[in-house]
Amino acid sequence: MNYQLRQTMLDVLIRIEKDKGFSNLILNHELQQKGLIEKDKRLLTEVVYGTVQNQLAIDYYLAHFINNKKKLDIWVRQLLRMSVYQMVYLEKIPDHAVVHESVEIAKIRGHKGIASFVNGILRSIQRKGLPDISLIKDPVKRISIETSHPVWLVERWVEMYGMDRTEAMCRENLKHFPMSIRIQPMKTNRESIMKQLESEGFTVTASVFSPQGILIEKGNIFKTNLLQDGLVTVQDQSSMLVAECLRLEPGMKVLDTCSAPGGKVTHIAEKMADQGEIHAYDLHKKKINLIEEKASTLDLHTITAFQGDARKLHEKYEEESFDRILIDAPCSGLGVINGKPEIKYEKQAQDIERLSSIQLDIIQSVAKLLKPEGLLIYSTCTVDKEENNQVVQAFLEKNPAFCMDLSFRDQLSEPLKQAPGWSPEGLQLFPQDFQTDGFFLTRIKRNK
Repeated sequence: MNYQLRQTMLDVLIRIEKDKGFSNLILNHELQQKGLIEKDKRLLTEVVYGTVQNQLAIDYYLAHFINNKKKLDIWVRQLLRMSVYQMVYLEKIPDHAVVHESVEIAKIRGHKGIASFVNGILRSIQRKGLPDISLIKDPVKRISIETSHPVWLVERWVEMYGMDRTEAMCRENLKHFPMSIRIQPMKTNRESIMKQLESEGFTVTASVFSPQGILIEKGNIFKTNLLQDGLVTVQDQSSMLVAECLRLEPGMKVLDTCSAPGGKVTHIAEKMADQGEIHAYDLHKKKINLIEEKASTLDLHTITAFQGDARKLHEKYEEESFDRILIDAPCSGLGVINGKPEIKYEKQAQDIERLSSIQLDIIQSVAKLLKPEGLLIYSTCTVDKEENNQVVQAFLEKNPAFCMDLSFRDQLSEPLKQAPGWSPEGLQLFPQDFQTDGFFLTRIKRNK
């Protein structure tokens, strides 16, 4: 590995910690700027994601070799973390090369004393070996460190779902998931896209979530022209369920309350054969462009995007204005830890409480815009009951004009009908069920 590549890895890790930014966005920006060869791109991605994903385990190892009273600069801590990640989790890079390069970086960024400190820690790990995490007696603490999920989060999930499901979820969050794409059905069909990809050396399977979905087991969709030609778009399989469960028809009037970046609303437009009226809102003005760009790329014309707070949309429309409403609510994101591992370190229990209050405000405000016999989908990319089941329960208790409509289960494929996460409030998908994001979805109907 070249020295400059290690410097870039360190810079990205420092930015993720200091800026509290999403690792995928910071990493993608760096990959576009640096003009790296493919092999180096893969290694940069592997080391950055791997270091963040396994941070608590790495810190546990390091704590056995560093005096806990010693305060480390961010760059020194991240340098040690990425070095230990390479030594412990990667087989192709020799330990001596990792140690040598890390010491060289420490000399340039710090001084001789720091370089000597880094060298001493990494040599001690080489010589003495690592503490055995499996010997930790407390199962919650063991799962926490082994899978690098904070103790409070593991405890919370154990209380909600039990030890086995929690451990499986934490382990799944460390794995690499296949990418999924959705075809634009007014331009192509799933069979022809799958054949084209297979002819180019891809390994693909048809999604059980949507007749438009394709799972890419092997191959890089970004190296084809399918995305820019608007024949397909990248979307997690779990998110495809939203449009599939809305029972959409051409000519309907639909509201999407929290729409950016536009994956679900463009799917809605496709299900309506781009006929009808779709109003897409997002709280942040700068994100409106993302919706418009996605709709334009896919040649969809029925979506009009607006900036607006979902909690105040009842001030803009008459009651009973829409046939269908989607609330893909702002949430803790605890279902997408696989792709954004820093989330698990940044969120706290009070964040979940605050978000569940916002979610309830949104559904209370927006539901009155639904026509009688209309359908509303409430979804989140989290696995937390306070944001999911409890929000739905609280809304229905306060609003007798609405009822659960779990008949959408009958419209799903057999594997999804049998998913373990069904409850009286809807469907909770766990990452380990289908190698997707953790995702909650339910359907609510307005009575006559």
